Amino acid sequence: MSMDWTPGSWRTKPIEQVPAYPDPLALAETEKRLSTFPPLVFAGEARKLMRALGEVAEGRAFLLQGGDCAESFAEHGADNIRDFFRAFLQMAVVLTFAASSPVVKVGRIAGQFAKPRSNPDETRDGQTLPSYRGDIINGIEFDEASRIPNPERQEMAYRQSAATLNLLRAFAQGGYANLENVHTWMLGFLADSPQAARYRQLADRISETMHFMRAIGINAESHPSLRETDFFTSHEALLLGYEEALTRVDSTSGDWYATSGHMIWIGDRTRQENNAHVEFCRGIRNPIGLKCGPSLEPDGLIRLIDKLNPDNIPGRLTLIARFGHEKVEAHLPKLIRAVQKEGRKVVWSCDPMHGNTITLNGYKTRPFDRILAEVQSFFDVHHAEGTHAGGIHVEMTGKDVTECTGGTRAVSAEDLSDRYHTHCDPRLNATQALELAFLVAELLKKDRESVPARKAVNF
Repeated sequence: MSMDWTPGSWRTKPIEQVPAYPDPLALAETEKRLSTFPPLVFAGEARKLMRALGEVAEGRAFLLQGGDCAESFAEHGADNIRDFFRAFLQMAVVLTFAASSPVVKVGRIAGQFAKPRSNPDETRDGQTLPSYRGDIINGIEFDEASRIPNPERQEMAYRQSAATLNLLRAFAQGGYANLENVHTWMLGFLADSPQAARYRQLADRISETMHFMRAIGINAESHPSLRETDFFTSHEALLLGYEEALTRVDSTSGDWYATSGHMIWIGDRTRQENNAHVEFCRGIRNPIGLKCGPSLEPDGLIRLIDKLNPDNIPGRLTLIARFGHEKVEAHLPKLIRAVQKEGRKVVWSCDPMHGNTITLNGYKTRPFDRILAEVQSFFDVHHAEGTHAGGIHVEMTGKDVTECTGGTRAVSAEDLSDRYHTHCDPRLNATQALELAFLVAELLKKDRESVPARKAVNF
């Protein structure tokens, strides 16, 4: 860490996407209270994730990152968290089986409350109010009381994150993730989907393997890795006052860590190299993500890498490509070549969601065929460049929503109004998410068969 960095040094830099709080004193008092709250995650957990991502950077593992576009206070509940976790486990087991290598599981959850906006204000029927920026900042209802940024929402977000993390840890470590439960992860509404049969076939093969292993003395009781999994959290570090309040010194290393989540990322709208968000993230020791959109040029990317990962630590930096399905081949190869030329160790991940948003029948949506096309192009480019397609980053839910069109259980433009529940951007439903996992599994299998095996190590 540079000697001129502090958790608050970002305040001296230009900043984008900052909400206009009407009462700075109330905001400062909220941030002061938050600074006394217990950490949500711990430095040792963040270091474990960085080691796992280091394996991804070396081509020995794959990153699955996904979850809600923007968490909401209204939809917080044990059933929603459980259903997301079940869908996520299904995706992960499909990918693990295909790639025959570890899958690093990182949720967009327990902190993904703030959203950047294209415009600071929104006008309806002649009335102009601040844009909705996520429940941690203001409310989605279109009235003045809801839309004025309220710092008290930060404490609500903290407490919801703590409760969510508590349940996720119980699911991950308490037996729910046991591979012997692989059949029970199937969500009810998936039962008659085209993906259900494929998943049941895979689950049957896993069960047969588990029966064999148990017969020779290897079981979930004696081998915890069969009944537990590592699950990490992540979010966009947009609201820097909140992030600063939850940034703490690790007593074992003396390094600063953001304790709001294991991994945080910088968005495509806030990655200016001399601005506040890059300044904050360069000083913390968590794994960092960086969204890379069409406007990012190779020289600019290398300068950002120099700031965010000057020691070239594998697993420290994940580059999340989000171009749009028709722009991947025009932008991704030149970024890969620049990184390879400079010898930088990064994780390459594909966000096929944000560059493929359109409007149909008055609803923002993402056609599933465009999402698949971007993932396919991402893998094709990496194969051509001889580099490792390291992960996917998707907005998804465990609920049976109708927000993205297409998929084998086709959601049409006319269906969007049926169950359009998102507070911000459209998400894959569980059926579409599982279908995407099977596609990626096929791509990973081809990669595994065409590339010599890379020796893996334990995380």
